[in-house]
Amino acid sequence: MRARYLVLLLIAGLIDSSLAVAADDAAPAQGVRAAQQDATKEPAPPPSVTVIGARDAHGILGRDVRDAANEDMGRVVDVIVDRDGSVRAAVVDFGGFLGVGSRKIVVDWKALRFGGVASKKDSITLELTKAQVAAAPEYKEDSPLIVLGAAGKLAPWDFDK
Repeated sequence: MRARYLVLLLIAGLIDSSLAVAADDAAPAQGVRAAQQDATKEPAPPPSVTVIGARDAHGILGRDVRDAANEDMGRVVDVIVDRDGSVRAAVVDFGGFLGVGSRKIVVDWKALRFGGVASKKDSITLELTKAQVAAAPEYKEDSPLIVLGAAGKLAPWDFDK
């Protein structure tokens, strides 16, 4: 009886090992076929490239913001985009001294002027007065945005779509 069990175990082991060898032999063949199929496909087109001159584009995060009277209005700390990726507003860290007593407000992107931002020392001009900005509600992340605009009306974002 013991001999019969040993023979059955031996046969089961041989069958199992032969299946494993067959699977190992099939794997490289599948890999070769996949490589041949990839070779027949057309190569991916190269990514598009746009060259922007050094004088034409600059980063704005951390830039000083000043009003038309050249008063300090704070600095840009974030940019707000909608679901389509369109820039809608900027978050400005306004007021305070060395970050103490400051608060963040959101201003309409159209209220900002970027005419003289050729170097990091240049500031962005905001078409609002210091009194208007001081009266603006504070920006709180993950809550509805109240966007301060220079003129006209900013259309609300419709996120129910």
